[in-house]
Amino acid sequence: MQIPLSQINSMPAFSTYYPMPPARYRNVKIQHVYFESSISAIEKILPECFKPGKTGLCIATGLSVGWSGNYGSFNESVLSVSCTIDGVDGFFAPVAYLNSRSSIPAGREIYGTPKVFADVRVNMDERVMVTDTLIAGTSAMSIRSTMQSDLDPKNLPDGGPSWRLKVIPKADGSGVDVMQLIDGSNVMSDTKIHVCRTGDGVVEFNSVPLFNLADFTPISYYGAYYMEMDFTENYGEIVHDFLSHPDQ
Repeated sequence: MQIPLSQINSMPAFSTYYPMPPARYRNVKIQHVYFESSISAIEKILPECFKPGKTGLCIATGLSVGWSGNYGSFNESVLSVSCTIDGVDGFFAPVAYLNSRSSIPAGREIYGTPKVFADVRVNMDERVMVTDTLIAGTSAMSIRSTMQSDLDPKNLPDGGPSWRLKVIPKADGSGVDVMQLIDGSNVMSDTKIHVCRTGDGVVEFNSVPLFNLADFTPISYYGAYYMEMDFTENYGEIVHDFLSHPDQ
């Protein structure tokens, strides 16, 4: 008997490359460094549906996933920039770097997260967490942060909405089949935060030939945060479909 089309949700049809959500994560170490960059740098990477935030606030994130039931273990780094859409303030992720095989297509196809492959290295140098992202042997983004003070998770800054622009092109090259605004800020459930700390952080960007973020040189810093946690990742929210409702 052939595979019913109604039962196919990814490829290969007979054995999908990655499981569908929910995805369970354990032993995740994550750092966030908040900093100000120039408005002009943000404008260059924003799709026109967004307007840059007035403050130039950005978040550099590095994380190490010790275990995931859907994707195994991997390292990741993400840049998020403050912006608005229809008067709502939030953050947009222009790029996410990973050293994963299955998490990259899952993130792109399900959530529209702009994941690309890179050599992402995460380690602890005494009391400093280090996330280095290398492309073609050059450090495209380097994150370093400390964790010297205890912090109640309730006092973590709000990083949502967390927007992605999900775009899938047509096979014949005549445009796109999918263009949706996705919010990923509420995908997590069953969250257990084992460690929550705050400290100081720095971020460095260098010129690379692909996915270049060199314009995001920090102007000032607003602190750093560190967590060790377990959580379940569920589906995201489709906020707007630009093809179905192009005028809204």
